[in-house]
Amino acid sequence: MASQPVYKVIFHNGNQVFELFARQIYQSDMWGFIEIEEMLFGERSQLLVDPSEEKLKTEFAGVKRSYIPLQSVIRIDEVEKEGSVKVTEGSSDSKRGKVTNFPMSSVPPFSGGDD
Repeated sequence: MASQPVYKVIFHNGNQVFELFARQIYQSDMWGFIEIEEMLFGERSQLLVDPSEEKLKTEFAGVKRSYIPLQSVIRIDEVEKEGSVKVTEGSSDSKRGKVTNFPMSSVPPFSGGDD
């Protein structure tokens, strides 16, 4: 029996970039969002504590499902196994800061049905 896939999701949240792992990702019924379920956090017993991983664990504690706006998503990869989750500061570098989100309407297109 094949094991469940693991997805690495990288997205903007304010001026930070979140990188986390989840078992289920799909397009939401809410237009313009993806849903992320079964988020995976390292359950390793270590003496060293990663502050960014602890921040994400706290941020998503008790969350059953998270809705991420499509324009915030940077990348989604299916990976072999989960890795460590990360929170990094967004780039203020002028060369990398020139990339902007593609403008999207918040209204779905008109279907043009007959009345």
